Amino acid sequence: MDEAPLVHLEDVVRRFGGIRAVDGVSFQLGPGDVLGFLGPNGAGKTTTMKIITGNLAPTSGRVEVRGIDMVGDPVRAKGSVGYLPEHPPLHQELTVDEFLRYCARLNGVRRRELEESVATAKRRCGIAGMGGRLIGNLSRGYQQRVGIAQAIVHRPEVVILDEPTIGLDPIQVREIRELIRELGSEHGVILSTHILPEVQAVCNRVQIIHEGRLVFAESLEGLGDRLAATSLRVDLERPPDAASLEAIEGVSSVEMLEAGSFRIHHGSGESPAEALARRALDNGWGLRALVPEEPSLEQMFIDVTLKEGPETGEEAA
Repeated sequence: MDEAPLVHLEDVVRRFGGIRAVDGVSFQLGPGDVLGFLGPNGAGKTTTMKIITGNLAPTSGRVEVRGIDMVGDPVRAKGSVGYLPEHPPLHQELTVDEFLRYCARLNGVRRRELEESVATAKRRCGIAGMGGRLIGNLSRGYQQRVGIAQAIVHRPEVVILDEPTIGLDPIQVREIRELIRELGSEHGVILSTHILPEVQAVCNRVQIIHEGRLVFAESLEGLGDRLAATSLRVDLERPPDAASLEAIEGVSSVEMLEAGSFRIHHGSGESPAEALARRALDNGWGLRALVPEEPSLEQMFIDVTLKEGPETGEEAA
């Protein structure tokens, strides 16, 4: 990263008794990053988020926010972090303005800047006209917006969102995703989620944690390369033997699926589809279907969380 990182974790470990909930995690978050932080239940996501926000101390390792040691100087470090937990602690009996003023004061916003900070947070979260409404009377989607507003009301450099779209309807999900993209233009954002398409929609980096360890770290561009089609499904009425298919330029291997159906494996960006179609026509194989097979983020997630050992790319520790 060219700029100094907003968040820096170095070999962070957190033990609970004999269990390592976080096991040697290292990564950085830079300005403008929207980092998708993924992992199955119990993988260590929430524990890592609590460590970054200063709500839980690491057993060992180092956590810095804007170069400030979270353990050594937690008050200064926490001032640069905004946090939306999975279940936001909203005060249902307060109005939106009352709650945001309260949160702003808790985060050290000066009295002379209070109203401007609250107004800016409401405007950015699309709740500018709801200051006088009781939080308990708002819809689930608008309550989530209030939760995000409290996370940014003190204008932190780092915003951490834990499952921000859970329980929302499709329109609300789209609106919150757009808000997250907008936040990424002015903050470093860590998005912890189980919803894999959400990562592809709003993030520029992806990390997967499993059993407390980072097992995958990649930019979204690199992820796109990994998810590019590297196989073709071909159905033939009068199929040849596998050796004839393997002889086609660009084919790396052939897998027989069922009578007349094959999976043709090839290198990334080197599809033999055109050559295969031409050969099928010339030899009267009776081409019925020729379809690229693109691996899904879901399948990749399953693969990297089930196999042994970390697979970290250029964005990892």
